[in-house]
Amino acid sequence: MSRSQNPMTGHMTGSMANFTTYVNHGQNVIASKAFNKKDANTVSQIAQRASFKLMAKGYRSFGGLLRKNFPEKPVTESAYNVFMRINLPEAIDNSGGVPMIDYSKLQVSQGALPPVMVTSSVAGATGITISFKTNTEIADVSASDQVVAFGKTQEGELIIARQVRGNQPLTTIVIPYPGIAAADVVCCYVMVLSQDGKQVSNAVYVEVV
Repeated sequence: MSRSQNPMTGHMTGSMANFTTYVNHGQNVIASKAFNKKDANTVSQIAQRASFKLMAKGYRSFGGLLRKNFPEKPVTESAYNVFMRINLPEAIDNSGGVPMIDYSKLQVSQGALPPVMVTSSVAGATGITISFKTNTEIADVSASDQVVAFGKTQEGELIIARQVRGNQPLTTIVIPYPGIAAADVVCCYVMVLSQDGKQVSNAVYVEVV
């Protein structure tokens, strides 16, 4: 805003372009108009909001399981905040024109604990059988760690199994679901949780066949 006392202009009133003029206590005042609000419905903004809603729904679909999967988060953040921050937009697939979650890129846990190494995963008569190397030769690995395998079905069911890592070089964990087929599985992951629950590994995405 500026003021004018130029005797040649006299009292100024009215507006032009992005400016408006008026008289205040005998002085001419020139003020800038408020800028127009940006369109909140551009294609990119609509897509961004759709992705956010999709990811928020994805978080809720795990039924609270993820709340303990980010123990090393800053004290100012919740597990939900961390999940959204690390997965948007990295785990969103826009290649089909409609935002979709890319479960192979979705991070459902985050931590420094060494993960197991999955060697195979098969859907069958008893459920999903996942074979993995325990990696017990690594210094930070403990046989008392808990291995957690979990996933979601096309019907929206959350399926889960837990067992102690153990000290066998190669072992299996079975998510019980009799007669399940690979086509019934939306996503599946394996992660490691320390015995005291204070440390986790990054989850490993499992391709079920």
